[in-house]
Amino acid sequence: MTLTDTEIHVDDEIVLLDMDGTPIGTASKAAAHGPDTALHLAFSCYVLDGDGRLLITRRALDKKTWPGVWTNSFCGHPRPAEPVLSAVHRRADFELGLEITDVALALPLFRYRAIDARGNVENEVCPVYVARTDGDPDPDPREVAEFVWADPAAVAKAAGETPWAFSPWMVMQLEQLERFS
Repeated sequence: MTLTDTEIHVDDEIVLLDMDGTPIGTASKAAAHGPDTALHLAFSCYVLDGDGRLLITRRALDKKTWPGVWTNSFCGHPRPAEPVLSAVHRRADFELGLEITDVALALPLFRYRAIDARGNVENEVCPVYVARTDGDPDPDPREVAEFVWADPAAVAKAAGETPWAFSPWMVMQLEQLERFS
C-alpha cells in the first residue's frame, strides 16, 4: 500500500449537497461529521472474491462514527471534483490495500441519516457499488480493526437478526441488495 500525504491527511474536503442531491459547496471531513452533520456525498462498496465470498470489515475502534462495528467492505467520500468511481478505487487501495475490478453501481440512489451512540450523525447520499478482487486485504489499522470473508446470504441474515452489531447503512443497504439475500 502506498500512502500519499493527502491520503494520510484526515481533514479531506467532502462535497456538501442540498436536499435534491445537488452539490452546494465543500467542508472539511472532520468538521462536517458531528451532532449536526450536513447532507454530503459518500459511497459504499461491497467486495467479492473469486469464490463469491463477501469481504466485511470491522471499523477501527478509534473511528469517530460507529467505532468497532462490522460493516461493508469499505466506504468513503469523493473529494471535490473527483469522480465517485475514482474515489472508490482510491479508498479500496487506501483502506484495504486492494485492487478491485468489475466495479458496478448497485444502488445509485441510496440515502440515509443515522445517529450513533455518541450522538454523531451520518447524513449521506451514498451510492452503493459491488466489486471483485483476486487479492487479500492488507488493511490500514486506522480504518479497519479486522476483516472476514463470508457467505453473502449469511451476512445479510446476521445483519437482519442482529442489526446493532453492524453499521446502520450496511443493514439498510443489505435490505435493498437482492443479490445478497
